[in-house]
This record gives sequence, structure tokens and C-alpha cells, in this order.
Amino acid sequence: MIILIGIVSLIFQPIVGGLIIFVGLLVGLRKFIEYKTSEFAVTTKRVIIKVGVFRRRTLELLLRQVEAISVEQTVLGRMLGFGSVTLTGTGGVREVFHNISSPLEFRRQIHSQAT
Repeated sequence: MIILIGIVSLIFQPIVGGLIIFVGLLVGLRKFIEYKTSEFAVTTKRVIIKVGVFRRRTLELLLRQVEAISVEQTVLGRMLGFGSVTLTGTGGVREVFHNISSPLEFRRQIHSQAT
């Protein structure tokens, strides 16, 4: 009986391991596509953010309407240079964008264009 359990585990372990790797690759591919198709721009008049491929989310906010910009970074985010940016505009507009590369630089660009 113990030999049978050992043989069954030898057969199923590579299959389970392969499935775990496959799911990890799918999640990683999804995040990579999201990263490559995201656009963040600061012009002299507005902030433009476009995120997503199939479900596109776009924000265009005039610089004079930006009331607050907050940046949140975890320890890993600080080490790897990513974080979340929350833009708050007049009229209660509040948009959060996660996993932005160099969020402090993005905030600095908005501040420099607004002044």
C-alpha cells in the first residue's frame, strides 16, 4: 500500500508543479501586458492616465483641478520603484492607480507643471 501511494505521488507531483508554474506564468503575463499598455502623461494643462487593454480606464484631469496627490509604497515597492498614486480633484473626483513605476517622480512632475 505504501509503495502504491509513493508511485501515485511520483506521477502527480510533476503535474501539480507544472500547473502551478503555468498559473504563475499566466498571472505574470497579464501584469506585464497591463504594465506595457499603461500610459501616464503630464502636460502643461492636464494629467492624462490610461490603464488597461480590454477594459480601458482613462482619466484626464486639468492641472488646476488637482487638489491632492498621494503616493503609497510598500517596502518592496520602494525597493523596486513602484507604488499607488491617488489623484483627488475638485468636485470629489478621486482616482487610485496601482503599481505605477516611479510614483514619486510622477507626483513631482505634476507639482512642477502645476506651479
